[in-house]
Amino acid sequence: MSDSSPSPAPSASASGSARPAVVLDVWCELQCSDCRGALGDLRALRERYGDRLELRLRHFPLEKHKHAFAAAQAAEEAAEQGQGWAYVEAVLGRVEELDRAGEPFLIEAARELGLDAEEFDTALIDGRHILIVDADQAEGKAIGVTGTPTYVIGGERLDGGKSQEGLRERIEEIADRLLAEAERG
Repeated sequence: MSDSSPSPAPSASASGSARPAVVLDVWCELQCSDCRGALGDLRALRERYGDRLELRLRHFPLEKHKHAFAAAQAAEEAAEQGQGWAYVEAVLGRVEELDRAGEPFLIEAARELGLDAEEFDTALIDGRHILIVDADQAEGKAIGVTGTPTYVIGGERLDGGKSQEGLRERIEEIADRLLAEAERG
């Protein structure tokens, strides 16, 4: 998601120098209960690193979930309306409702966040975000993503679909190393 990172882009610190940013790509699917389970780790990472860590949602809808592709498009529309991560968290928090209700739930979730629900409906009909979702999925397949959540940081791929156990700590180790290298370099 291009403009939906939960943290702003790197900013100038009090001394006037730009703070380094590390990118964490999160290959996610909004109908995935494992991705819902990863939300706590993502919140903790945002809290710990602030604007030094850019979280980027990357879409990887799985064929076994019939509403996942529409949900990815809806997340892009939410990002366009300035509430990307809030929308992602709202939908992931209610995976069962998405399973049951499909697209009407996606529109209702947008309405609950104060987003333009009619524009969501139109975006799902006209497919304006399909290319972004397709590109994310193709890139994910190219780098070996097979399930969600999968994380990529510093060129290392970490598979959270099997277990989230220890992944946040591993991401923190890599982020700390990359940030230290950037500050030295």
